[in-house]
Amino acid sequence: MNTDLLTLFDADEAKLRGIVAEALLGADDGELFVEHVQAESLTFDNGRMKGGSFNTEQGFGLRAVAGESVGYAHAGDLSEAALRRAADAVRAVTSGYAGSYAAAPQRTNKVLYGDENPIGTPSFEEKAKLLQQIDSYLRDKDDKVRQVTASIAASWQVVDILRADGHRVRDIRPMTRINISVIVGDGDRQESGSFGTGGRIGFGDFVTQDNWHLGADEALRQALVNLEAIEAPAGTMDVVLGSGWPGVMLHEAVGHGLEGDFNRKKTSAFAGLLGQMVAAPGVTVVDDGTIENRRGSITVDDEGTPSAYNVLIENGKLVGYMQDRQNARLMGMKATGNGRRQGYAHTPMPRMTNTYMLGGDKTPEEIIAAVKKGIYAVSFGGGQVDITSGKFVFGCTEAYLIEDGKIGAPIKGAMLIGNGPDAMKRVSMIGNDTKLDTGIGNCGKAGQWVPVGVGQPHLRMDQITVGGTKA
Repeated sequence: MNTDLLTLFDADEAKLRGIVAEALLGADDGELFVEHVQAESLTFDNGRMKGGSFNTEQGFGLRAVAGESVGYAHAGDLSEAALRRAADAVRAVTSGYAGSYAAAPQRTNKVLYGDENPIGTPSFEEKAKLLQQIDSYLRDKDDKVRQVTASIAASWQVVDILRADGHRVRDIRPMTRINISVIVGDGDRQESGSFGTGGRIGFGDFVTQDNWHLGADEALRQALVNLEAIEAPAGTMDVVLGSGWPGVMLHEAVGHGLEGDFNRKKTSAFAGLLGQMVAAPGVTVVDDGTIENRRGSITVDDEGTPSAYNVLIENGKLVGYMQDRQNARLMGMKATGNGRRQGYAHTPMPRMTNTYMLGGDKTPEEIIAAVKKGIYAVSFGGGQVDITSGKFVFGCTEAYLIEDGKIGAPIKGAMLIGNGPDAMKRVSMIGNDTKLDTGIGNCGKAGQWVPVGVGQPHLRMDQITVGGTKA
């Protein structure tokens, strides 16, 4: 398709620019955001194809920002008439307001991913065959396998951002993902394991046998480990977190609290703490949207600001927040490239991209050997966090006992309970093996979902509350 989305309107670009300029007269900021997205998914479950979908959607959103107020209107109709109706609606927020329109974001020549559409290549038939191969491979590999679910999803998003000052930015964003889930059983007991991977890449790597074999083997390994797991103990103990995906706890318990809007409104546990120690010495947390091909990366955010490498906590000290343009202006700070939205029907807000902790100087073996009695949390499932208080609860999907510095029996039902800022001060050892997750993260906020990345090295956290199931 033509990726110049303004040509999809029934009016020329000059007329569209005039409507946008008139609509945003007197506003502090704002833009026309135009989007076209294609999405496809296939699910193979329990020996047969259970679902398949394909959809195309396009539309625009027009935003006017006046102080702390936002006027927003959107439509799926790319027409001059719809844009004029939207302009009438957003002008209500600037009535009687005389703002000074903010300068446009700087441009970037750095492109972080290709623009190839992953939908249609490989073909539907080839993707369906791949999912069937995964199912057969796992069932043949172990007779304890009772159910296999494998899915593929892809999307191709084109965005065009036009400002009242004529500044225009376009971005083309591919995304792919594959997920494998296995249920194994022994008698009446059943346990599960899963693996997923993805990024802003095509399906080329996924369809090679070596790669999907690795993913399928990992899902099966986790399920078989959980089948042997004993009940988790409860109490206060030292906890070692694995590298990579366990960074989801950092994302939830700390990352959200460092988004600019929560701090401007003083609803974050980190509000007003810039320049203060909020974590143990050695803890450095960054949000980096500039990593090539990563799921959470964006060449530009949904306001047109280039993504960036933003240091949030440096050696334990809070040094920055993630900002969109509105919150940055109201807080007297700089936009950080974190203004993101789910789609054209949503307003942008400060959101994470790839949020992770930098490494230290300890090996994973040294960290585990230093724990006399505790647990080793390798992977997490769901969790709950209260942004205002920082309190969190996270369930472990793979975890082990640590006894006398050695990894012991696998455990099930372990829950980590604590407070984000407090937990960061309990970090006593930081591994030298920082890595990001495999590309499966989705983040929800205010009803909007965006793709993200998480990561960290191995960590030791002292005296964390563990909820268990052992009587």
